[in-house]
Amino acid sequence: MIQPVPIVSARAWQQYQPFAAGKYVCRGQTEHGFHAVIVALEAADGTIGWGEAAPLGAFYAEAFPEEMAEGTARLLPEVIGRPSDAPAQLAEALNAAMLGQPAVKSAIDMAAWDLAARRAGMPLCSFLGGGATRSVTLYRSISQAAPDEMAQSAQSYLKQGYRRLQVKVGQDPLEDIERLRAVRSAVPSDVALYADANGGWLVEDALRFLRGVGDLDFWLEQPCMSMAENRRVAQSCPHPFILDESITGLEPMLVAHADGMVSGVTLKMARIGGVGPTRLLSDVAVQLGLKVTIEDTGGSTINTAATAQMMARLPVRLAAHSVDFMNWVTVQNATGMPPCTDGLLHVPKGAGLGVKVDPDTLGEPFSFSA
Repeated sequence: MIQPVPIVSARAWQQYQPFAAGKYVCRGQTEHGFHAVIVALEAADGTIGWGEAAPLGAFYAEAFPEEMAEGTARLLPEVIGRPSDAPAQLAEALNAAMLGQPAVKSAIDMAAWDLAARRAGMPLCSFLGGGATRSVTLYRSISQAAPDEMAQSAQSYLKQGYRRLQVKVGQDPLEDIERLRAVRSAVPSDVALYADANGGWLVEDALRFLRGVGDLDFWLEQPCMSMAENRRVAQSCPHPFILDESITGLEPMLVAHADGMVSGVTLKMARIGGVGPTRLLSDVAVQLGLKVTIEDTGGSTINTAATAQMMARLPVRLAAHSVDFMNWVTVQNATGMPPCTDGLLHVPKGAGLGVKVDPDTLGEPFSFSA
């Protein structure tokens, strides 16, 4: 009988990752970078799995840097002695030790799946039964600003190779109309535009916005915060309708589909608990015929590698796009990610996440268990 190889140590670091553009404005709130938690799980044979998660500030989701660090430190002792090839079993242990808090568990879960895939000698996408593509279409978010500034940002991103743009709206609907019109006028008609309110509107705001942009071609993403509000907006929306912040687990996604609200969903790994839950939701979404975006609430190279691996599992016709957070920030935490070209994120070829992390570059861990 083959004896399982246990996890013998677990470490966690914090890393501040400033935005290359200086600031990012979303839902009327400004952030200047991500505060990431990075986790390393080491098996008895010396194999190390890596994970990363970062919130986009406390305003965006029910997670914030201090909570993620404290929660990670509390959970790491639960990892020691667990089998290194059973990430789903480890997830059950974490859920038993801490109710909810998916963002806290996300980096640990990612590291567990990376570890198992590395020990199997397979890229994570193949380990999870996918790997249909080696390149993923990217979009780029245009931070909230004056309409002319957003139009200039759109043109700049086109020069960098992006062909899908997410226009941040969700404030005054009349100003948001001008924002979307300015960007639409500044880019060719074949550039896909997503108007993303991040749940910032009331129903009446969203309806006013829709009346003012009815002649434009775009996708509408998460206009309001609650499912009930979004249902009311979807009933009057002639454009493809995407939910993001509302998709906190399997049940709300099934409800949204049953209501006929959505044509696509955005799955953020930290919001739903890591690689394992993202695998489940993306598989169900594919079976429902929904377009799928897999990304996260923040991070750098490790996290970008994970999103590339997870997107590579999807059937090409149902893979919407993802983000290259490693290019949004000035700090990298791994090597081995291919550079992005022509608006595409390329999947690294190595085992697990496919990237290499040098722990010496991360400084001293804030938590260590063995």
